[in-house]
Amino acid sequence: MNTRAAVLCATAVVLAGTVTAVPAGATPAPAAAARATQLTWKKCATTDQPTLQCASLKVPLDHDDPGGEQITLALSRVPHTAPTYQGPLLVNPGGPGGRGLSLAGFVASALPKAVAAQYDVIGFDPRGVGKSTPALDCAPGHFAPVRPDSVPEGEAVEQANLERARSFAEACGRKYARVLPYIDTAGTVRDMDAIRAATGAPKLNYFGYSYGTYLGAVYAKLYPQRVRRLVLDSVVDPTGVWYDDNLTQDLAFNDRHRALMAWIATYDDTYRLGRDPDEVEAKWYAMRAALARRPAGGKVGAAELEDTFLPGGYYNGYWPHLATAFAAYVNDRKTGPLVQAYENFAAVDASGDNGYSVYASVQCRDAFWPHDWEEWRSDNWETYRKAPFMAWNNAWYNAPCAFWPTRSRGPVNIANGALPPVLLFQATNDAATPYEGGAIVHALLRGSSLVVEQGGGNHGITLSGNGCLDKHLAAYLTDGTVPRGIGPVDATCRAQPDPKPLTGKVASRAAHGSVLHGLLGFRG
Repeated sequence: MNTRAAVLCATAVVLAGTVTAVPAGATPAPAAAARATQLTWKKCATTDQPTLQCASLKVPLDHDDPGGEQITLALSRVPHTAPTYQGPLLVNPGGPGGRGLSLAGFVASALPKAVAAQYDVIGFDPRGVGKSTPALDCAPGHFAPVRPDSVPEGEAVEQANLERARSFAEACGRKYARVLPYIDTAGTVRDMDAIRAATGAPKLNYFGYSYGTYLGAVYAKLYPQRVRRLVLDSVVDPTGVWYDDNLTQDLAFNDRHRALMAWIATYDDTYRLGRDPDEVEAKWYAMRAALARRPAGGKVGAAELEDTFLPGGYYNGYWPHLATAFAAYVNDRKTGPLVQAYENFAAVDASGDNGYSVYASVQCRDAFWPHDWEEWRSDNWETYRKAPFMAWNNAWYNAPCAFWPTRSRGPVNIANGALPPVLLFQATNDAATPYEGGAIVHALLRGSSLVVEQGGGNHGITLSGNGCLDKHLAAYLTDGTVPRGIGPVDATCRAQPDPKPLTGKVASRAAHGSVLHGLLGFRG
């Protein structure tokens, strides 16, 4: 599934076949087990969002054993204020492993006031994440710098990276043997229905970004009769969960990295790195090679440089800061700005050790991964030859799945013809969830509507300043209105312009991007 044609062909195969059953153990619990539970909402202890409330909910570790061990989900809420109440709007930032408590406040404040006022906007830390308990942390400091070079050009480098992946999987197995079999998408989806039941609502409204789109689609497959409104932004390709999706990501991230190089070239008067994008890219890889030999500030080696620039594939608002650090290193031999950029942007900072532990647990449990390292080696070298920017970095990020201690359950076929209208948003040049994912899910969810940001390359595109996209979102959440077009796309919106270089004092400030992109989970 390394080309658009192959991805769309996979869609046709899925649509032509019989809808498969959900995996063993993923059958919804009986209604009696999902009885409403009174939630006690209190003002959150520490928050800069004054209307945000917090609560906790006990759910079974194993939903097939509702009387067995219980775990705790941490919830947040901005309550409705309008007389017209449309029920709970559950939100998720992706990941897997993304923390969702702050997202409720963001969504409630970013939506038009009249729309947000009609919903209880509810965020949650999924099982294993953040303030939910138990919270996983398999190997504290796993990403501490400086790591081995991600590109395994010698046997010693490959073995060093393999040992890191193997030891991480083994550490998870030792610490969380009892818990790991239940840290997966199906378990989280059943938690979502427990949240719905605890609010007393007969149906759920849901708004998910990135991996959160797969959560939403699987929820709709398990509980189609309980879906009221479903918004999926930056859509995961469910036919590639998860090995093929990661290889496809590599190609898209390489394209997005080259877009950054081209952007830098257009501002040669500012960055002095060349007017030819190929020349700029060559200097970036020369910088990478130099850092592999001598890490900047003892922190930023080749792998850490990739981590630093990877967020630029998610959000172009980071580009001016990354370009400034790049130019300072190449032109002035200054390492400080690069170290600062690493500390501000490195992808692992978005989730931390806890987030990565849950990411690996979910991805490894959700899907069947190759256990023959020769297959990984062959596929990733083939991808690297086409797309060197993050192919091997991403391979090692997912490599614990080659050694994971729990059995994989297999992905869910999310094809569904039993839903109310569903609204999908997708940017044409999204790297983390390439465009094909939106097209495939649009075909699999009969009656859905697809809104495309033409020329957009950011990940998580609604509530980020594009009024055209947000108009469709607001209309849908107000009264269920969706656009209906002729052909594979129902509506298009123009992408916002790329940023300009930073000037003056702004250029020297540490930057963390938009509020939304600080909340979204990286990698999925």
